[in-house]
Amino acid sequence: MFSSGIGPGELLKKNNVNVVKDHPGVGMNLTDHLMLRPVYKVKNLESLNDIYYSMTKKFMTGLKYLLFRKGPLTVGASYLCGFVKSDPHLATPNLQFHVSPASTDVLGKGSLHKFTAFTPSITNVRPTSRGSIELKSSDTRVSPKIKMNYLSTDEDREIAGKALKITRNIVMNSKAYKKYEPEEYRPGIHITDNEELAKEAGKFCSTIFHPVSTCRMGSDENAVVSDRLVAHGLKNLRIVDASVMPSITSGNTNAPTIMIAEKAADMIIEDAR
Repeated sequence: MFSSGIGPGELLKKNNVNVVKDHPGVGMNLTDHLMLRPVYKVKNLESLNDIYYSMTKKFMTGLKYLLFRKGPLTVGASYLCGFVKSDPHLATPNLQFHVSPASTDVLGKGSLHKFTAFTPSITNVRPTSRGSIELKSSDTRVSPKIKMNYLSTDEDREIAGKALKITRNIVMNSKAYKKYEPEEYRPGIHITDNEELAKEAGKFCSTIFHPVSTCRMGSDENAVVSDRLVAHGLKNLRIVDASVMPSITSGNTNAPTIMIAEKAADMIIEDAR
């Protein structure tokens, strides 16, 4: 949008882009699901960490997949997904689990840990923190400034602390885990304050790849598109992706984005008649 001259007027002028339409809402309201990634060491079972550091186990894992289409290579990074409430008084769950039988310090940037462990990632699916995307140059090869503002509200930090405590209680106190002798490697069993838990978890958190709402739909002055996904003030421009969501969905964004596209296709056909 920015390079086409559509966005906050002053920002476009600052970057020597001709203003086609001054849209103050473009790039604002950036929302994402933040994945908190506590790590628990376990015993008496095998995790992907063990396979990663064993040539024999890696070979056998590959062979099992080639011959029988079974084993770790047949599934994604998370083996289990579930929803829970951070507070029993909530009408619907606001936390989503993605459990992976592996662990690492920085997701996608480092090797797995050299000990048996798993990662019960947990996400606040209705965050209140909002970020932004801003143009840095008229050259489209220059990446924009992306400010996520994760955990920037008191509510999000409070829920993050509660989420980690719920996870801790499940792993450390349930019968199902007792035989695996779990040990909290991160954030650390000694941390009990919600604010401190959120701060520590923030050091190792990660996006879960659900950024939305930077061209949100609505009728107010900061909304970017109408309920027919047409950019306000422009007749021949539709935006059809997750950026039009007024707020983030309480779960994965893939299926809702497909639904947006399907609905947009119907509206385009209707308007062409």
